Amino acid sequence: MTLGFDEKPNLKNRALHIDQLTDLELISAYQQNGDKELVGLLFKRYMPLVYGVCLKYLKEREASRDMTMQVFEKLLLRLEDQEIVNFKSWLHVLTKNECLMLLRKQSSQNEKAQVLNGTAFMELSIAEHPEDEALDDDVEKLGTCIDKLNTEQQQCIKLFYLDKKCYQEVCDQTGYDMKKVKSYLQNGRRNLKLCIEKLRGQEEQTY
Repeated sequence: MTLGFDEKPNLKNRALHIDQLTDLELISAYQQNGDKELVGLLFKRYMPLVYGVCLKYLKEREASRDMTMQVFEKLLLRLEDQEIVNFKSWLHVLTKNECLMLLRKQSSQNEKAQVLNGTAFMELSIAEHPEDEALDDDVEKLGTCIDKLNTEQQQCIKLFYLDKKCYQEVCDQTGYDMKKVKSYLQNGRRNLKLCIEKLRGQEEQTY
């Protein structure tokens, strides 16, 4: 369906037809004329979803309301030139990562990062691009990629992120000194990211 926004229809006709536009048509129209009302309508459709995701991660209603509005502000910028196939999925990933980044910032001085569970922290460490709709698939690949790490990296990654041990506890359980533990964690994160990117590339080649 094409409303013809470049022809600047009158407000009455626009009101009659705008609700019938699909998500992608609204995004395309916004990219053509920059009308923020289009993003507002698009966001209104999924506000309960966004708020629900925020509440799941942030646990507090006020913080979740604030984050919901921040996500809307992000949309105004990201949708200007973003190519999107499935808006609902893309928005879910964007919201989730905004929440995770806030939690990471809040817990940056806490070695255990108690605010985050192991899986959520791994999502944030690996997924540097919120617009990536394959994020959830990437998380499912973690088990495969963790198994491919060398013994030292695998031990440290599992203890630190999945069991939520602090650096010293990882040192005590593995027998590695602090410098080596931090090195194994850093290299392990990098190798996980590369492994997931490789698996993603292999999947793309099959299509």
